[in-house]
Amino acid sequence: MSPRGIFRMNDGQTPDDAEPAKSLRDEFKDRRPTINDVARLTGVSKKTVSRVINKSPAVKENTREDILRVMHEIGYAPDPQARGLAFRRSFLIGMIYDNPNPQYVVNMQQGLLDGMRGTGFELVVHPCDRASETFLVDVRNFVERQKLYGVILTPSVSEDERVPPILRQIGCEFIRIASVSLDEPEHMIVSHDHLGGAAAGRHLAELGHTRIGFISGRESFRSSHERRRGLEEALTQAGLSLDEDLVASGAYTFESGFECAIDLLQRPKRPTAIFAANDEMAAGVLQAARTLDIRVPDALSVVGFDNFQLAERLWPRLTTVHTPTREIGRRASTKLVNPQSAVEIERDDPRALPSLVIRDTTSPPI
Repeated sequence: MSPRGIFRMNDGQTPDDAEPAKSLRDEFKDRRPTINDVARLTGVSKKTVSRVINKSPAVKENTREDILRVMHEIGYAPDPQARGLAFRRSFLIGMIYDNPNPQYVVNMQQGLLDGMRGTGFELVVHPCDRASETFLVDVRNFVERQKLYGVILTPSVSEDERVPPILRQIGCEFIRIASVSLDEPEHMIVSHDHLGGAAAGRHLAELGHTRIGFISGRESFRSSHERRRGLEEALTQAGLSLDEDLVASGAYTFESGFECAIDLLQRPKRPTAIFAANDEMAAGVLQAARTLDIRVPDALSVVGFDNFQLAERLWPRLTTVHTPTREIGRRASTKLVNPQSAVEIERDDPRALPSLVIRDTTSPPI
């Protein structure tokens, strides 16, 4: 119900002349109005009313005005003790990550800050190690020590099913960023990594490659599996298959890409193309090709994944899958601090989906 609904109009009266409806005042004649009453009369959630009471910036101005107007009309006064509990939360957003790629971390931070600009919230970053015995304790201590309003969980922390229950238990809002949906929609931003893997596979198949190698990322990262899934789907559609003999396990690092490529390229029937699950490993593949005197792209095509700044600085310039990391970060923080205006990642929105960028490291096989 809109706050305008609390006025009764007589013939010939303007809104300025209207008197408050007696029925509404009578409703609170014998009892004290509650926050639930304010939420009901303004048609918003109790959480939104609480945000207005606590002067949170994460509420639209017209909504804030409506809520304040209703509070005044019905004589609602917040419980001081309840407000004290609410004020334990700060206007801080935490980014929790365990990611070996520093450029991903930087791009994600930029996107989160884009979404938080003008809201009054600030960003606090927290690197962690999922393999540590104190991982879960460290996450909880970080949230409680900083009195965080909410957190953004990036891969692979976002994929750890032990973390969300802890955040729910301590009343901390959160958004999970992952390559597939792992939670309720209000807690998810999905990056659809398999679509990028499929784009890479289609490109190499269309060029005429049939012996295509794949260097995966860390096994503990779901993105590694999703990028492979997309590659295999595209190859199947082209009447091809991924030869397990041409698959190597990397770790999303330059060194692992180099070592895996050296191995693949010295096999009796070496691949004519390699898809590396990120640009760091693709850079390692290029270095391995130079070491073995294999010309790119004449004798070997290479595709990466991410399209970070590195991709354009390599020589030859790297063909890669662009992931809109900054845009994903912007949407994640917007969804966290102002869910009413958040924009979901949709499959038909190219700004938020992986896409292939063709440069100089791919060509038809000789």
